[in-house]
Amino acid sequence: MNALSPLGMVSDVPSKNQSSDAVEAQNNMPAAAGQVMPDHAATAPAATDPAPADRADACDEVAKDYFVERDGVRFAGTHLLLDLWGARNLTDPALIDTALRAAAEAAGATILHGHFHHFSPNGGVSGVLVLAESHISIHTWPERDFAAVDIFMCGACNPYRSIETLKGAFAPTSIQLSEQRRGLIV
Repeated sequence: MNALSPLGMVSDVPSKNQSSDAVEAQNNMPAAAGQVMPDHAATAPAATDPAPADRADACDEVAKDYFVERDGVRFAGTHLLLDLWGARNLTDPALIDTALRAAAEAAGATILHGHFHHFSPNGGVSGVLVLAESHISIHTWPERDFAAVDIFMCGACNPYRSIETLKGAFAPTSIQLSEQRRGLIV
């Protein structure tokens, strides 16, 4: 039995990106600022595919500490904060779990564990996917048609690739997006 089961819904559905190490780690768990964007503008920036030599160097760097280097700047990872206004599908923990898993997979992340809690009486949901590359979390306010989503990823993942998946799942009328580079080395 998973230690989080008594607290609410725990998702043990594996991801296609879930590594065998992640499955092993999960099975051995102990028991006990803002930029306003219209709906159509929250698209991922073009992904860059480094040349093979650069890719090898990047993989070596990632293997050391998972820090990211972009435009000559090194930092721990990209943290996106999304405010989804006019959103739908905010009360079903299983649907939200599925949406966040699809978003993590779209970004190339490895899912380690998920936990989602359904609140009464308003039906809001709070949940988190723990990723090998950090996390994705959500808090919903169905009475306000609002969801707050955090996507923090390090390594080779691209959190911007999660946005289209989230838009498809929650159909917000508008999105407020901010990006923070965490662990910025200056």
